[in-house]
Amino acid sequence: MSGVRVLVGTKKGAFILTADGKREKWDVSAPLFGGWEMYHLKGSPADPNRIYASQTSGWFGQIIQRSDDGGKNWFMPGTPDPDQLPKMFGMPAGESNKFVYDTSPESGKPLTTHQGIDGNQHPWEFKRVWHIEPSLKNPDEVYAGVEDAALFRSTDGAKTWHEVAGLRGHGTGPKWQPGAGGMGLHTILLDPSNPKRMFTAISAAGAFRTNDGGKTWKPINKGLKAEYTPDQHPEVGY
Repeated sequence: MSGVRVLVGTKKGAFILTADGKREKWDVSAPLFGGWEMYHLKGSPADPNRIYASQTSGWFGQIIQRSDDGGKNWFMPGTPDPDQLPKMFGMPAGESNKFVYDTSPESGKPLTTHQGIDGNQHPWEFKRVWHIEPSLKNPDEVYAGVEDAALFRSTDGAKTWHEVAGLRGHGTGPKWQPGAGGMGLHTILLDPSNPKRMFTAISAAGAFRTNDGGKTWKPINKGLKAEYTPDQHPEVGY
């Protein structure tokens, strides 16, 4: 009978729950990253022992953690010497915690503005990682959805990150605005039948799709209704 694993992130740490296929009795791990806000934990479909985690703190900022043994041990990828750094605590270190919006002429998009809750335009500012989505086939490839809303990709096990700038810069960005919890990219879905197709969802902008691996994107919100806005059927703003 196959086993079940549930990765749980809370405002005060993370837990790993395991059970057999009946799910009648659960074993709960000791708290991981005690005292930290854990925005997301996700295991790799290509390697169950590989787990990525996003932790954040008002004091220490954003930290990406990685485990290669199913959650027994953790480290911050991209650090010069992970064995010499705190496993659960400490200041962000290494390239794994650098999320820089790509404005380069070669692969980036201009860093425009987005709409704020006050109705004015505001510059993009990175705050935290809301969602982590490992590749379906490669444990070293992983995507991150961040606040202010943007999509990042790593191909080296979260050691370094590069923005998939086509989403933020596809044209509707100035109309995006924060939801009650911030302007975060909170959902990433990879199509198992088409490696170039991906779906994302942003609060409060809506859902978007790419069919070419992230180069171009289109809003897919037709049919939704925004009763709280003057235009109840906007292209984005959900």
